[in-house]
Amino acid sequence: MKKILSLFAIIGIILASNCSRIPVNNDPIIGYWERVEVKATSQTGKNIVLQEWTFNDAYLGRYNQILNHEQTIKTDFGWKEEDGVYTISYPGTDLSDQQVTLLSTDVGDQLVDGQGAVVAIRN
Repeated sequence: MKKILSLFAIIGIILASNCSRIPVNNDPIIGYWERVEVKATSQTGKNIVLQEWTFNDAYLGRYNQILNHEQTIKTDFGWKEEDGVYTISYPGTDLSDQQVTLLSTDVGDQLVDGQGAVVAIRN
């Protein structure tokens, strides 16, 4: 009798583990986004700041900031979407949370902040 109960327990465990599925995340924000800024300075002429966000389907991503070809920030971030507004948070850093919306235009997809300023473009 113990062998039969053990067999049913093993079969139950196998069936339960095969039934769980990871939900597919097809959010349009998933992918690579960037922003390039050229800031004029009095001594060196200009600073080039490149910001890169890579969003993945597990509601996580990687953020990089590069100043004049030298990486200044490299961190992971989490993101969530609620009513069309995406909140990007950078835990463990002093970077503040960002709220952006996805805007599709003739020139491509853009992430814009609450005032309508472009935060990043899809590349």
